[in-house]
Amino acid sequence: MKKPSNLIKLTPILIACSLALTGCQTTEVRRVDANQEVALSDKWNGKDSQLVSEAMINDMLSFPWVRDHLAKEGTRPAIIIQSVRNKSHQHIAVDTFLNDLKRSILRSGQADFVASADLRGEIRNERKDQELNSSLETQNEMGQEQGADYALSGTINSFLDEQGGSRVTFYQVDLRLIDMTTNREVWNGQKKIQKVQERSRYGF
Repeated sequence: MKKPSNLIKLTPILIACSLALTGCQTTEVRRVDANQEVALSDKWNGKDSQLVSEAMINDMLSFPWVRDHLAKEGTRPAIIIQSVRNKSHQHIAVDTFLNDLKRSILRSGQADFVASADLRGEIRNERKDQELNSSLETQNEMGQEQGADYALSGTINSFLDEQGGSRVTFYQVDLRLIDMTTNREVWNGQKKIQKVQERSRYGF
């Protein structure tokens, strides 16, 4: 009759020891190159954003509209990014993707980039302040902004397929470039990414 009593007394001690051992486990953190892909799941990540933006901008700048614009206007085309809507099943940092698109456009040297509406408003307020407080030699005049020749917009979609111990996530990015004067669509691009994740013993 004493054995169950001893077992009951030992139970709290065993639980305490188990918790102590769990608490002693350490988590290793290490820094890696920001350009190196670290894929822990099938979710959209920074590397996807970079690769998709570079591929789509390179494709966009290879179409005839660039050559036609240079021949007609004699200057590089100016592009504004209006919006890229996330219609996928997960949260995607769209701002990061937009910045990757901007960097790819500017890095190409084949087109100029016009600031967004919000940023233009801030800069206009700065010019108004310059009129009141800056010397004539350093003031930047109003009404000298470069207007956009083309507007870039698009969507990010995703699809899931799961069977057995595997899950496939399919991402599709669609972008289009519109002539601001004629509303003519001068480019339409699409980039697809497919990721496969195998189920672990703990699930996805």
